[in-house]
Amino acid sequence: MDLFRKKPLAAPQGANTDNLSKTLGALDLTALGVGAIIGTGIFVMTGVAAAEHAGPALVLSFIIAGFACVLSALCYSEFASTIPVSGSAYAYSYVAFGELLAWILGWDLVLEYGVAAAAVSSGWSGYFQGLLEGFGLHLPTVLTGAYDADKGTIVNLPAIVIILLISFLLTRGVKETARFNAIMVVIKLSVVLLFIFTGIFYVKPENWTPFMPFGFHGVVNGAATVFFAYIGFDAISTAAEEVKRPQRDLPIGIISSLAICTVLYIAVSLILTGIVPYQNLNVSDPVSFALRFVDQNMIAGLISVGAIAGMTTVLLVMLFGQTRLLFAISRDGLLPRSLSKVNSKTHTPVRSTWMVGGIVAVLTGFVPLDRLANLTSIGTLFAFLIVSLGVISLRASNPELKRGFKVPWVPLIPLLSAAACGYLMYNLGSETWIGFMIWLAVGLVIYALYGYRNSKLNNNSKK
Repeated sequence: MDLFRKKPLAAPQGANTDNLSKTLGALDLTALGVGAIIGTGIFVMTGVAAAEHAGPALVLSFIIAGFACVLSALCYSEFASTIPVSGSAYAYSYVAFGELLAWILGWDLVLEYGVAAAAVSSGWSGYFQGLLEGFGLHLPTVLTGAYDADKGTIVNLPAIVIILLISFLLTRGVKETARFNAIMVVIKLSVVLLFIFTGIFYVKPENWTPFMPFGFHGVVNGAATVFFAYIGFDAISTAAEEVKRPQRDLPIGIISSLAICTVLYIAVSLILTGIVPYQNLNVSDPVSFALRFVDQNMIAGLISVGAIAGMTTVLLVMLFGQTRLLFAISRDGLLPRSLSKVNSKTHTPVRSTWMVGGIVAVLTGFVPLDRLANLTSIGTLFAFLIVSLGVISLRASNPELKRGFKVPWVPLIPLLSAAACGYLMYNLGSETWIGFMIWLAVGLVIYALYGYRNSKLNNNSKK
């Protein structure tokens, strides 16, 4: 029983890419990355992280989380330029460590993308309802949130609708998806820059004192919390088979999108805590709240529109990444192969797209998701950790392999990346760890009952 059989390098590099349309370039990938990264993290979670964990030192939390992501992004870039196939970290682990760890990582990414999309769509619904209320429109209470007897809510209808609309867009073709994403990215970047250039005139340096009210431990806890704000750049690599020049464009897209977002996060966190005393930032819309705090109500309203656009692009890229991940796992036989069937007209995996959309719509519509954001963070950190170690493994086993991008100072950089991710995982709560372990246990049962016997590698070995 070979649980660690590896996919030959010839297989991922020469995978069947004829069915997916190669239309994306470096600019498209950068926009996808920015679309995935800037959203709930900056528009929602910054306030909680400042009020409960880091205080004005929130900027240090973003720098620490960003440092961990930069190191991981370098490792992702090497893999993406070397093994340019759908599946992201799942595909890389299949080559570096073998099938069992690849399945664990793939199942982990299913959690990351699925829960992230469900959580973000709930936030999207809240901002959208707030926008409607600004025009004097109100949805019936029963349709405004997941089931909660105390609040009188039954189903989160706006969240379901946006998930289904994005799923429909994803079935129309990757170029159409990228074009819509680019428009939304321009809107939300404009809004973030509007906040920066407006808010800078209302900063009071005394609000930055005390700078580290919860100590360095609070800064690290804040980094583990705001790590959610960086999630998404890894989803770029799931588009590898739809990129015109993957060896060149994937590293550019991954690193440039992360660099842009890190600079914006640092600027926003400094201005946010400079405008409003950190104790007052425990609100659901901290960026808009800060502008209302200084009586800039009209600009605060524009920020809400930008937040909706921002979360829409996050949903788009998360669902896109989920469908391409299932496409890759299904093509390898670890999940039913019908999920890798590609539509001949749109060149998209329509079945997996609607399946993902349906499941996420049910989750976000009917299940309260307040406690699940950290599950997304721990799943992503685990993937980053494995990819970082995978660079070292593949360098040792295949030093002659052609790499479009190479991580400098191996093994130092990958080891630092793995250590940073492990440290942030350690700082997540026990409840998050328990949920993560339960999810992985369910995945191992599925692999034992279905994946191992139906694996393409297993079938090939019997021939």
